[in-house]
Amino acid sequence: QDIASSQKIQGKELSFNNIIDLEAAWQLAKDFEAGSAVIIKHTNPSGVAVGDNQQEIFIKARETDPISAFGGVIGFNRKVDVDTAEEILKNFVEAVIAPDYDEEALKLFSGKKNIRVMKMLEETSIGRGRVFDLKRVGGGLLVQDKDTISHNPATLKVVTKKQPNTKEMSDLLFAWVVAKHVKSNAIVYARGAETLGIGAGQMSRVDSSRLAVEKAHQTLKGSVMASDAFFPFRDSIDTAAKSGIAAIIQPGGSIRDEEVIQAADEHGMSMVFTSIRHFKH
Repeated sequence: QDIASSQKIQGKELSFNNIIDLEAAWQLAKDFEAGSAVIIKHTNPSGVAVGDNQQEIFIKARETDPISAFGGVIGFNRKVDVDTAEEILKNFVEAVIAPDYDEEALKLFSGKKNIRVMKMLEETSIGRGRVFDLKRVGGGLLVQDKDTISHNPATLKVVTKKQPNTKEMSDLLFAWVVAKHVKSNAIVYARGAETLGIGAGQMSRVDSSRLAVEKAHQTLKGSVMASDAFFPFRDSIDTAAKSGIAAIIQPGGSIRDEEVIQAADEHGMSMVFTSIRHFKH
C-alpha cells in the first residue's frame, strides 16, 4: 500500500507538502510488524515508537521532540482507537494517516474540521510490481530502485569484542528501520522501542550525532545508536560514548573501519555492521 491507495475522510484540501509528509509517515509506519506510531515534519521523523498500547506509543513518539511534533503529520500501522485520537487532539496536527479508525475516534476528529484524516485502502495496480525512487533534476529525471530493505539477517555482523545482548539487538534493529527514513546524514538514538533523539540532514555525521544528543529529553545511558551510512572517522563514536551509548549499528565500509571499531572497543561498546547503506536524499 502506498499513498495513492488512500482516501481523505475529512479535513482541509491536501497540499503538495501534506501529501509528501503523509507518504513519509505511512512508509515508516508500515515498515514495522509491531504496532507503530510515527510523527513526521518536513519528511523527517521527529519521533517513533512501537508497542501494543497505541496511546502509549504515540505519547512516546511525541515526547522524543515535543516542539517539532507541533503541526506534524501522524502515521499509524493499526486502526486508530478513541484514546489515541483524544491524545492526538491535545496538540495541533496537520494530518493523520492509518489503515482505519474506530467510530468514536472519527467522531472526535469531526470536531476539528481542519485536520486531514486519511485512510489507507486496498492496494491498487499503481502500487504493484517493481518500485522506483524518482527525483527531478534540471532537464531530466533520475530513476533508481526504491530502498525497500530494512536489514538482512544474513549480512549482520558483530565487529567488536563486546556482543550486543538480546534487548540491545532489538533496539538496534528498531533504530536501523527509523534511520532508513531519516534524511542523511542520519543518526538515531533509541531505547526500549522508542526514539530518544534524531539527528537529520546535517552536512557532517558528527553534527547529526550532536544534534540527536541535543534533541534527547531523557538520559541516553544504555541506549543504542543507528547511522544510515558508515562513519568516516571515530569522532561520532567518541561523541556517543560521552552520552553512555551501549551499542551501535551502521553499514560499515569506510577505509577507517578498523579505527572506528577500535574506538567502540575502547569505550566498551558493541557494534554491528549491516553491509547495507540507506543514505536517504
